[in-house]
Amino acid sequence: MFSQRYFLPNIILTSLALIIIAIFIFRKVAEDYKEKGRLSILSTILEFLIFFLHGMSSYIFLDSDIESINLGNPLPLSGLFLLIFGLIFTIVSMAGLGVKKSLGQTVDSLAILGFYKYSRNPQIVFYGLVIIGCALLWPSWSGIIWIVLYFIIAHIMVKTEEIHLLRVHGKEYRKYCERTPRYINFPK
Repeated sequence: MFSQRYFLPNIILTSLALIIIAIFIFRKVAEDYKEKGRLSILSTILEFLIFFLHGMSSYIFLDSDIESINLGNPLPLSGLFLLIFGLIFTIVSMAGLGVKKSLGQTVDSLAILGFYKYSRNPQIVFYGLVIIGCALLWPSWSGIIWIVLYFIIAHIMVKTEEIHLLRVHGKEYRKYCERTPRYINFPK
């Protein structure tokens, strides 16, 4: 369950480094949104970079040995299901948003249909299922930290985008926020 190669200092340093890098990246993103009204090529690459780095950090947080996956165990089996389900619907939700909007190149209108009717960030939610699925394939306490790290980075990105969308769409975006949850709506 917990390999000797996972040392707490590595996990802590990697987590802190990724959060600090994310903060700097999304400051640059916020500057682009404010000055240009969209992302520059550099900001788009930086956004991809932080999520790529998070994905690559799985080698620090997870066992990641294909041969060690035990699909006879319900956790890895459910992890595989979540991974596939989340990946499919991440792609579908991003396709529904469109390439230019997904890459922050245009915000000419709000996406409020399809999955965006139920969540302002379905791509974050669905990709979160991919991350949870990966962690369930190799269950460990460090996998939980890796999941939380993803949601921290994604939340920093979402807060940056929300400021921009409020500036661009004002009252219309505020109304959308009132009726649609940021991530998922929990029944009361």
